[in-house]
Amino acid sequence: MKENLEAIKALSAFETEGESVGVQPYGNGHINDTYAAYYQLESGECRRYLLQRINDRIFTNVNGLMKNIAGVTAYLADKILESGGNPEREALSLILTKKNGLYHTDEQGNCWRMYRFIEDTFSVQIVEKAEDMYYSGISFGKFQKLLAGYPAESLYEVIKDFHNTPRRYLAFKSAQEQDILKRAGLAVKEICFVEERVKEMDALTSLLADGVFKLRVSHNDTKINNILFDKTTKKGLCVIDLDTVMPGLYHYDFGDAIRSGANSAAEDERDISKVEFRLDFFEAFTRGYLEQVNTVLSDEEKNMLPMSAKIMTLECGIRFLTDYLVGDTYFKTHHENHNLERARTQFKLVADMENCWTQMQDIVQNLAATAAGK
Repeated sequence: MKENLEAIKALSAFETEGESVGVQPYGNGHINDTYAAYYQLESGECRRYLLQRINDRIFTNVNGLMKNIAGVTAYLADKILESGGNPEREALSLILTKKNGLYHTDEQGNCWRMYRFIEDTFSVQIVEKAEDMYYSGISFGKFQKLLAGYPAESLYEVIKDFHNTPRRYLAFKSAQEQDILKRAGLAVKEICFVEERVKEMDALTSLLADGVFKLRVSHNDTKINNILFDKTTKKGLCVIDLDTVMPGLYHYDFGDAIRSGANSAAEDERDISKVEFRLDFFEAFTRGYLEQVNTVLSDEEKNMLPMSAKIMTLECGIRFLTDYLVGDTYFKTHHENHNLERARTQFKLVADMENCWTQMQDIVQNLAATAAGK
């Protein structure tokens, strides 16, 4: 109740239409506190806005974060309008404060922002079929295509070295060597798995450093639940949750979408025999993705798409394993070996990818050729 009162008080800071008639918690996000705010217009229509309290413990530079979002959403709106689309439905729209600010800071120091609510949409929490992956690929591919001309170097790095896999490996090595909880002995197989692939850790970052890849706008959280689907067409409409939009590589987004969507089991499945890399889901996402960005990506970037799926999955496993070794200080856990079990699922996916590596490469090559022929 107290939190609702704080949200109600924050509403008065924003430039809204109509009379406020209520606010209630909305969605199931784990980072920011989100509310649906209801307003009655003179016409009798009810309008909704989305109010969020930004978690400034995770996002320590709220100003930089919000400048990123403001710049990207404005750019997206222009591009969508140019193509004949509806920017109020196909992109997030920030509502400014009455002082023309991007966010409001209350008396307790909490930071709040507001978006226009996109009505008649739904979200998908779990990928259930290949068609889900296809439409996910279209959505994230379109997001990247629209932002292809955006100056990525102008974006603030919200979480430094978020997908710097070599640095993630160094943090893992430090955790292993210190072994403060004496857990390394319980993860010998997993530690060896990482060490056997150490030469691949810089597969993406080295190409960026050498100028083979160009810096891109990266979403960095390309799970299917970050897409709003249109209730009428059932197709992807708008990419949401832009908190981790940063300068990076398209491969971070492609790889993480495959990692999260092409797993046959839950991320923390204890029975590793249930964990399988679904090649048909990889094909479906890649098909939708390349239909959008085939002309944007260089041949070198296309060739590295399978590797990006492997590297992003390996990196995620390394992060889980590192957290396990240091005492579960980052990821929330529900039992003692939770992060170790999570690491095992990621490493099983990596091993499966390696077993169908040629097929993954052929899929990308064939779909790129098909997309080019359209």
